[in-house]
Amino acid sequence: MNDKLVPTIYDIMKNILVPTDFSQNSIRALKYAQMLFSSLECNFYLLHVGTLLDTKNDAGLYPETDKVTESTKKELADLVKETREHSLEANHFFFPLHEYGFFIPTIKKHLQENNIDLIVMGTKGASGIKEKVVGTHTGDVITKVQCNTLVVPEDVELSKPREIAFPTDLNIFYSLKILRPMMEMVRLGKSQFRIMHAIQEGDHLTEEQKNNKEYLLDFIKETLQEGHSFHTITNKKVKSAIQCFVESREIDMMFMVAKNINFIQQVLFDSIVEQISFHTKIPFYVIHE
Repeated sequence: MNDKLVPTIYDIMKNILVPTDFSQNSIRALKYAQMLFSSLECNFYLLHVGTLLDTKNDAGLYPETDKVTESTKKELADLVKETREHSLEANHFFFPLHEYGFFIPTIKKHLQENNIDLIVMGTKGASGIKEKVVGTHTGDVITKVQCNTLVVPEDVELSKPREIAFPTDLNIFYSLKILRPMMEMVRLGKSQFRIMHAIQEGDHLTEEQKNNKEYLLDFIKETLQEGHSFHTITNKKVKSAIQCFVESREIDMMFMVAKNINFIQQVLFDSIVEQISFHTKIPFYVIHE
């Protein structure tokens, strides 16, 4: 690989923010991040954001928050202690963060204070066929917070990705700020990188799409040299094409670009569980420019 284009693996993603509500899916996301970055020196910031509703009793009154706060802090401290015990062989450090406030402003505050490189968020499994693929908090982080975000489903396997897919409509130019995090992740897992484009039979790429494709492939070839491929799937809708591709290639992770909001809207925000199922096991790495 060309190290002029991609920094060494030890230069990346050292400060990781993991929002937690102590649910199984948020804890699973933390475990996945520990596994994924086991070879790196990392600071993990475990953040619990509480609201006044957390302190409301059965009578609808707001008693003193001290007891609630102390209980939450203890639960957070216990989580940090348990997590440390499972990271004895890794050069990982864990810091509990707890405060009351609105979710997104609190996330943004800690991004600045702790120089966060990556947010890791868990998502729940499907509780009903009409459930949205991406929940409210996760969707808000992806669209409102300018930070790369790894979205980890509850049923994910705790193993590094062997096959990573990058579905693209080729409608935006992929700058180095977008491509470098992709290559860093590929290097981290020593993964195979699969670019996928869905097109209807009879349609043709525009000149802009051709230029974007040419630049993308040139960068990938120079950076990876091997372990990558480009796939065109015809006559399928985008979501169906991705579903088919994930299943046939046994994809372990998917890259998405936040800048391409129309594409993300199709795949994540407009989709429900009954239409696509790959989200239940495949982490999404959403990259901001």
